Amino acid sequence: MVEIGRPVKDIEIDSNTSIEKIFEELSQSGGFESVNLSDGLDILTKMISDEKCLKFVSFVGAVVSTGLRGIIKDMIKNKWFDVAITTCGALDHDIAKHFSKYHEGSFTMDDNELADQNIHRLGNVLVPMDNYGPLIEEKMQSFLEEEYNNGVKEMSTAEICKMIGKHMGEDSFLYWAYKNDISVVVPGIMDGAVGSQIWMFTQNHSDFKLNLVGDANLLSGYIFKAEKSGAFMIGGGISKHHTLWWNQYREGLDYAFYITTAQEFDGSLSGALVREAISWGKVTKIARQATLHAEVTTILPFIYSALLSKLKKN
Repeated sequence: MVEIGRPVKDIEIDSNTSIEKIFEELSQSGGFESVNLSDGLDILTKMISDEKCLKFVSFVGAVVSTGLRGIIKDMIKNKWFDVAITTCGALDHDIAKHFSKYHEGSFTMDDNELADQNIHRLGNVLVPMDNYGPLIEEKMQSFLEEEYNNGVKEMSTAEICKMIGKHMGEDSFLYWAYKNDISVVVPGIMDGAVGSQIWMFTQNHSDFKLNLVGDANLLSGYIFKAEKSGAFMIGGGISKHHTLWWNQYREGLDYAFYITTAQEFDGSLSGALVREAISWGKVTKIARQATLHAEVTTILPFIYSALLSKLKKN
């Protein structure tokens, strides 16, 4: 016989309803994705509060081009996570936005005209060329030259991120990762402007090496000592997969919350629900886990606000 759940409750909100209370209402609404949203908040609250848990956050670089960079920065500033796994674009945008500005645009702008004006378009965010490639080249060559002159001839991506972070300011997520000794690993670092500048640096410094095995040693050191582990995965791709991949070596994540706009029907990693990772041993069979289908720049500020409220009470 099919087990019937509790009755679906109508959502009740008035002018005095707190954001935390709204999330509680969603948990009983039977409202499709709203239940996953409420479950995700509960998972994150328990994960961040669990002192025995090794905590990961993974995110795609594109969101750092938007105002969501401020939420990413604040989560790392709050020391909610021990390890961040991201893409090269996150480093690119963090540097570019610290030293310059991006601008509002729209998805429907004429890309031929933008190209004539030396403006890149990332969705509805406009990136002036001079505020991106040439700027990142100038900064990265300067940062790397400084390290090289101090005798550093080999760096992992985690060390590259710390190097960048110490040259940044309080608006930067890399600065707060450096300040709070949170490791930032970028498995696909060559796929972006920062990675290209590392390659350019080696053209004149042939004895300088990028050590990806150093990142593997760092992550294994975390994983093999962890009593529990959990991850907040913001978007898919390599950052999500690398997080899952390393956690298979401790029989999977104990907490997992994933936000995506991808669908699972094409077999892509980005579309794969968290529960699929159970079959690979990347998430435990008894894990607290949820997948939320939502556009993250829309929903994460509300999740962050509710988290602040719940964690303060805890």
